[in-house]
Amino acid sequence: MIGGSAIESAVDGRSSVVAWAAAIGGWGLWAVGALGLAVASAWSLTVVRIVVPLSLLATIAAGIGGVSAVDLVLSGGPSVVAAAAVMTADFGRQWVQASAYGDEERFPLRLPVGAGLAAIISWLAWAPALIAGPLLVAAESWIAGVLLCVLAIAGVVLLGPRWHRLSLRWFVLVPAGVVVHDPVVLADTFPLRTAQVASIGLASTDTEAADLTGPASGYAIEVATTESVTAVFAFTPSDPNGKAIHLRSFLIAPSRPGRVLRSARARGLPVA
Repeated sequence: MIGGSAIESAVDGRSSVVAWAAAIGGWGLWAVGALGLAVASAWSLTVVRIVVPLSLLATIAAGIGGVSAVDLVLSGGPSVVAAAAVMTADFGRQWVQASAYGDEERFPLRLPVGAGLAAIISWLAWAPALIAGPLLVAAESWIAGVLLCVLAIAGVVLLGPRWHRLSLRWFVLVPAGVVVHDPVVLADTFPLRTAQVASIGLASTDTEAADLTGPASGYAIEVATTESVTAVFAFTPSDPNGKAIHLRSFLIAPSRPGRVLRSARARGLPVA
């Protein structure tokens, strides 16, 4: 494992229990990440985007443990590259497309600003607990270790499904038309038949189309319809049954808008 010497150096001189906990934890997370990279799917996309950046925290922890600069570079360099790679739009596209059904093309949607910030903050609170908890228990710091382990387990149970919903946000081209699959913004899948699509193109700044982006930053695509259609926003405390809206056009924010438009044109859809 690249950078494994940094972890070994960090636990050098500590008890054998701590050394074993670090080794088992490090190899266990490496195996989970490797499996997620080997088997592409929407589920494994969530797994690798949660697990791979943990190597950065492991490097920081090793640095605090007093490892050499060489070991830090050998551990930190690949960790930065791997974490950046799994977060790219192209990586996400390949992984969600790998679990597509039949003749459909899935295009990931950019994260809504609020949901993205919440995911980052919650991960930053959860990840140190996952790393430090077992090591503190192994070092017999029972109170702090058990508390952090409980927080780490609770994070997997409570936050895992929320993080996974971010991997299930797609604009899909299917033989019968288009589909917006977004469990974060919408209460249910939003399909349109080809005959209902009047045009697809980049949105103008003064558009009055319904915003189904979250909202998300960056360029948006506007889909106009030939008739009034209904979409239902996701459930919220203020709208426990969701909020239905009738629209004639709407906005989505694919991570690669140009690729969406080229694929839509190739399928014979009216691209503006």
